[in-house]
Amino acid sequence: MSTLILALGNELMKDDGIGLKAGRILAEKGYNVLEVGTDIFRLSNHYSGEDRLIIIDAILSDELEPGSVLHLAGEEVFEKLKAEIRSAHFMGAIDGLKLLMKLDERLAKAEIHLIGVVAKEIDLGMELSEEVERALPEVIRLVEELY
Repeated sequence: MSTLILALGNELMKDDGIGLKAGRILAEKGYNVLEVGTDIFRLSNHYSGEDRLIIIDAILSDELEPGSVLHLAGEEVFEKLKAEIRSAHFMGAIDGLKLLMKLDERLAKAEIHLIGVVAKEIDLGMELSEEVERALPEVIRLVEELY
């Protein structure tokens, strides 16, 4: 099964850079990674029909502790991110992904996974909070298991 890892985030906004940082580590290890930053629509120009998408991103939650790592799969990705967990971006990447799935039937058939890390700080700065930095090995492990 072919897999594409989508690294989301903004490395200039502290914990929002977790997806990019994890994506770069995975790319160095030879995994198929696309850095989309905060523009999920970049996927439309680079999608080659991979069977599985693994999205890595910062998430916001009032109920989970900062640094918590969450793995959602399939429809759960779309349902959970509507409710108690929110994307750290203005237009949620998941909303953009739903639109892209309507435009590309190959993408609509792909197995979708989200590895989300609960952010502590989304503010100007390039450093991750201690809690989110400590979550990085768990993120890498989960992605490698799914890949």
